Amino acid sequence: MILQQLINGLTLGSVYALIALGYTMVYGILELINFAHGEIYMVGAYWGLLSLSLFDVNNLSGISLVVVLIFIFLSSMVFCAILGFIIEKVAYKPLRNSPRLAPLITAVGVSIVLQNLVMLIAGTDNKSFPFIFIRGDIKIGEVSIPYIQLFIIIISIILMVSLHIFIKNTKLGKAMRAVSEDKKTAGLMGINVDWIISLTFLIGSSLAAAAGVMVGIYYGMINFTMGYIAGLKAFTAAVLGGIGNIPGAMFGGVLLGVLESFGAGFISAEYKDVFAFCILIFVLIFKPSGLLGERVTK
Repeated sequence: MILQQLINGLTLGSVYALIALGYTMVYGILELINFAHGEIYMVGAYWGLLSLSLFDVNNLSGISLVVVLIFIFLSSMVFCAILGFIIEKVAYKPLRNSPRLAPLITAVGVSIVLQNLVMLIAGTDNKSFPFIFIRGDIKIGEVSIPYIQLFIIIISIILMVSLHIFIKNTKLGKAMRAVSEDKKTAGLMGINVDWIISLTFLIGSSLAAAAGVMVGIYYGMINFTMGYIAGLKAFTAAVLGGIGNIPGAMFGGVLLGVLESFGAGFISAEYKDVFAFCILIFVLIFKPSGLLGERVTK
């Protein structure tokens, strides 16, 4: 039972970690909490469903299934990356030198606009996401791991490791780290700060879209409000690991998912959302810099 809940928690935590990366990357560079990020995750799920509607889902197997999965993931990630880029240019860039409260309120406004826009276009009803994945599971003793859970965990690890390598070992990754340290000095060193900020939104939004598609396939149901709670929990994960800290967001997401799964499995599933926000309160009280965050002096 414990191992089963651990697998469930890792699956859920992997999704939280992907969304949390967008929060923590944007905060690391702009010191902005992008509350519209949860809605980008929701849009990613809807775009994945739209992409999937182009295919005959009843006749997918083998190579065709792999091709369709790659297509809906890439399509959703590219669309949401462009959406994140547009949001940054239209809503956040004009307020870059404003007091911090202005872009924060704007982020909440963008969140409301996206949620209501999807509601007007797609309707208020829940949308059924066809289950296109291979049915079955892997048995390890008494533990059953469905193929879809294994898929989510593996894809999430690949995406997170790829991001970590990109940040640490590429010129653009080094430029992102430089901009997060000091935008003005980075600009004087020849780094295009505007492009790096846009790149941050592009990457964060594409990861959120991948999470949205995986949740759609996993649960088989999406709706226009799904980004609200998921966004808050991902923000909790980012704070838990240390806001602005990329490995911290990954760790915080996985840890939050595991704790929530254990709470739902051993205490009460009705209060699974409560556990996440109780954790946020305790972290903010006792270690506001997060578990992997650095102590900062002013």
